[in-house]
Amino acid sequence: VHPPEIGGGGGRDPGDGSPDYERRLQRARIGLICGVVSVSMLFIILTAVFFARQTSVVLDSQTHRYIRMWIPIVLPVHLLLWNTVILLCSSVTLEFARRQVARDMVLAPLRTIVGTGMEGRVRAPWLLMTTALGITFLFGQWLAWTQFRALGFRSSTVGPSPFFYVLTGAHAIHLTVGILILLYAATASLFHKAIEHKRIVVEVTRWYWHFMGVLWVYVFALLWFGQ
Repeated sequence: VHPPEIGGGGGRDPGDGSPDYERRLQRARIGLICGVVSVSMLFIILTAVFFARQTSVVLDSQTHRYIRMWIPIVLPVHLLLWNTVILLCSSVTLEFARRQVARDMVLAPLRTIVGTGMEGRVRAPWLLMTTALGITFLFGQWLAWTQFRALGFRSSTVGPSPFFYVLTGAHAIHLTVGILILLYAATASLFHKAIEHKRIVVEVTRWYWHFMGVLWVYVFALLWFGQ
C-alpha cells in the first residue's frame, strides 16, 4: 500500500509522495540488512568459540591424561521458555502495529474530514504493547540470570557458564535497541513526524524484531543442546 500521491501529476517525479517514500524505505532496508549481517557475524563467531571450547581438552598434571574442562550446567528452562513465549507474542503484536500504521497512512487524508466517523475511532496501542512485552522479556532474562547465578554458575565458572551470560547478554543489548526504536515510533506524533516516517520506522523495525526472535530461539537451543 502506497501513500496518497501528493504531486498531482502522476509522473512519479520528486513532487509525488510515493517515490520519496519508496526511496527512504529502500535506504532503511539496506541499513537494516547491514545491521543484521553484523549481528549475525557476531553470534556466528560466538558459536564457533562455544564449540571450540566444548571440544577442547587439557593435560592433567597428576594423571597425565587429557580431560575435558566442560562442566554441564543447569539452565532455568521453565523461565527461559516463558521468556521465549513472551518474545514470540511481541512479534505478533508488532505485526498488528505494522498493519495499523499502514492503514493509518492510507486513511490519513480522510481523518481531516469531519463527519467521516474516523476522527474519534478507538485504536489499540499495539506498538506500546510490543514495547511492554519486550521490556517484560528483558526483566525475565534478568530473573533467569539471577536464578542461574544462585545455582552457582557464574561468568568465571569453567564450561558453558560464561557463554550463557555472553550470548543472552548480547541478545538483550540488541533487543534493547529495538525497544528504543519502538518507543520512538510510538511517540513519533509528538515530534511532529509524518505518518510516512512512522511507517518506515515500523516496517524496518518489525524485521529487526522478528530477527531478534529467531536469534533468541537459536541462542536458547544452542545453550540447551550444546551443554
